[in-house]
Amino acid sequence: MAERMQLAGRTAVVTGAASGIGRAIAVSLSRRGCNLALADVDEVGMAETAKLVNGVRVSRHRLDVADRVAVAHFPDTVAAEHGGVDVLVNNAGVAVGGTFEQVSDEDFEWLFEINFWGVVRMTRAFLPLLRASEDARVVNVSSVYGLVAPPEQTAYSASKFAVRGFSEALRHELEGSGIGVSVVHPGGVATSIVKNARVPAGVTEDEIARRHEKYRKLLRLPPEIAGETIVRGIERRQSRILIGSDAKMISLISRLWPVSYWKVLARRVGG
Repeated sequence: MAERMQLAGRTAVVTGAASGIGRAIAVSLSRRGCNLALADVDEVGMAETAKLVNGVRVSRHRLDVADRVAVAHFPDTVAAEHGGVDVLVNNAGVAVGGTFEQVSDEDFEWLFEINFWGVVRMTRAFLPLLRASEDARVVNVSSVYGLVAPPEQTAYSASKFAVRGFSEALRHELEGSGIGVSVVHPGGVATSIVKNARVPAGVTEDEIARRHEKYRKLLRLPPEIAGETIVRGIERRQSRILIGSDAKMISLISRLWPVSYWKVLARRVGG
């Protein structure tokens, strides 16, 4: 097996491809000559993403990763269009703003259906196609909040820690096969995830504005840089891909102070 993964002529499935990091990943993959199966609930955004790539085969698929029936049938659709799959990028994700007491069971479960179960079900569905490739990779997007768990992020952090744990265990299980596993921990990337976050009932407009302003200051890295970093990590077969200097700093702090890291980080992020 080549030291670097060669992406030219291969096929990648990218969820959450209509905007943000997913769109950037798709564009960076296309630059390497990688064919694309784009998936998202936002068909307009996917069409815009498709316009940004050329020279490769691109298919667009409306898919809700929380729909277990649709996910189970999706590999057949992709195989009919592309013949096979070599890279699966589980990027689709959502957020819920609020403390544990503010976030209802319904909102907690909604988030987990997308952020965690979407990853698990997509991986299970596509493993047979990935096994048919002589060189394949599963790429699961977690978060820096899969390394540390701040206040007001109980649901989101729980889902992203779950993605991390699932990915690391799966990597060990697949060792020696033709399938590698990467888990991605983006730091503050300038996407619309906070703007589009579900707001629990009872949270005031002032509180929403405060949170948006707080995260606006933290989400600064252009998605294009994040996407390119992720694709380089895929090529290099990295098991863990940290996105941004803040992610690298947070990773270090969490290892130096595994229990009390938030006392250090809160001063930096105004937590």
